[in-house]
Amino acid sequence: MTERYVKVYPRFERFWHWSQMALILVLLFTGLALNGLHGLIPFGPATMLHIIAALALIVLWVFAIFWHLTTGTWVHYVPTRDGLLRVARFYVWDIFKGHAHPYRKAYWRKHNPLQAITYLALKIILFPAIWITGLMALGWNLWEDVPNAPALGALVSNIHLLAAYAIAAFVVAHVYLLTVGHSFREHVKPMITGFDKIDLSPEEEAYLEADEPARIKPRA
Repeated sequence: MTERYVKVYPRFERFWHWSQMALILVLLFTGLALNGLHGLIPFGPATMLHIIAALALIVLWVFAIFWHLTTGTWVHYVPTRDGLLRVARFYVWDIFKGHAHPYRKAYWRKHNPLQAITYLALKIILFPAIWITGLMALGWNLWEDVPNAPALGALVSNIHLLAAYAIAAFVVAHVYLLTVGHSFREHVKPMITGFDKIDLSPEEEAYLEADEPARIKPRA
């Protein structure tokens, strides 16, 4: 295997990542205001901004799902047990002892096993939960007359809030992990430039140099 800098984060993926992060931060900020946890923004503007950011995020997610399915990048999120315990041990224990990360990115799999499981859980559990409950809350007037509507409304609100806190916890953990191991700049730079250091087989290296030279940086 040869270590080379390869563009593993295409332009749309980088746009989607940073746009999603900005919208999630807006939603967390306004959501905390709507729940009375701060008074930095009035209730009315917080509600409107929360709804606008939520609808924008849903549109972004729809495009991202379409992009993942049509480009084949969904394979990076397929969970695997191969190396999972080593990666989990690294984050729980070895990372605090200065050990090197046990996972090396490959051309065909840029997420380590723990990342793949975490991102998959976000995409198929937390994000749909917050979509569905958010849209149900937004459309309360359409179903407020159904039997047991108040109890169902409370359940919807609680699920929405729990999913939001889970996503907030992921954001905090995600940012924290950017500060350990390599420098913060080294962690963030690939999601800005698109290029990251990965292991290539001789066949993968030859293919990129011959057919997609723009995706692989020349040797120093």
